Amino acid sequence: MLKLDDRDLAILRVLSCEGRITKAELASRVNLTATPCWQRLKRLEKAGIIESYRALIDLRKITPHVVVFVAVELEHHRSENFQVFERAVEKVDEITACWALGGGYDYLMQMTCSDIEHYQTTIDQLLESRIGLAKYYTYVVTKPVKSPGAPPFAALLAAQDD
Repeated sequence: MLKLDDRDLAILRVLSCEGRITKAELASRVNLTATPCWQRLKRLEKAGIIESYRALIDLRKITPHVVVFVAVELEHHRSENFQVFERAVEKVDEITACWALGGGYDYLMQMTCSDIEHYQTTIDQLLESRIGLAKYYTYVVTKPVKSPGAPPFAALLAAQDD
């Protein structure tokens, strides 16, 4: 793991919330001149700490939709079963995120669909595709409360120092 100092963390904090900020403004916000800020930014990108830059889209302003979380249990738990499921998930556009879990369920998927009927059709297609999906549990998002933002760098790094 790359050792990060307070300036690196400041750069990451700003970029995780404002990916389109200019390099000059970023340097100003983290109290550096442009060249050292640019060098730190390139080092963070090269190390893979900054994976990509993207826009957050407010779908509510574009189209009606529903966000659904789906807890999934697979029929079998061999390596090849997980691989088949994961390859299939990659191909479904409506699945916007998916995490493998330890504990009760095998996966947690986030799906974005035009409506509940669209969601159910997508789940039915997954069931019919024989990818090992044994059970699924649907949780419909009724309203967003907190969206992804900057990771809690200070808390995570403080725990690392303990």
